[in-house]
Amino acid sequence: MDHLKKLIREVPNFPKEGINFYDITTLLKDAGGLKQTINALADEYKGVKVDTVIGVESRGFIFAAPLAYHLGAGFVPVRKPKKLPAECVSVSYDLEYGQDTLEMHKDAVGMGHKVLIMDDLLATGGTAKAVVDLVEGLGGEIVGLLFVVELNFLKGREKFNGYDVRSLISYDS
Repeated sequence: MDHLKKLIREVPNFPKEGINFYDITTLLKDAGGLKQTINALADEYKGVKVDTVIGVESRGFIFAAPLAYHLGAGFVPVRKPKKLPAECVSVSYDLEYGQDTLEMHKDAVGMGHKVLIMDDLLATGGTAKAVVDLVEGLGGEIVGLLFVVELNFLKGREKFNGYDVRSLISYDS
């Protein structure tokens, strides 16, 4: 995946001093890189029973919908508050620099539903853990958590012992 890693722009001191932001927009605008990324994500769970791929707002949507298509699964968005029209369940969680809340339609996942969570980035794991809590709170079964980029040095993976966590591209510092 080194060829894909080269397509990701590193932006120092964003969104605040001392943070190195890994900008995937440069990967997305490269037609070949985007196609390779979607295909590689789909290959990770080819042959695994997945009912629904959950995409986390907002960059997770970019990957989750075509991934769901490849896997023959449905797509469910997890959004910021007040963005979904029907009855929702919500969870608040801590970020690296603050707190946030996510919502999902209450009827999006049912008991025993096989769910794959897809997001662009695994950092500290707070966002993904919140989505796990939403899904499991509705009786869904987590098949795996899949990320394009993982920041190993932030140890987000440690929040998911017992879960299948995969990423295409890793940064160690």
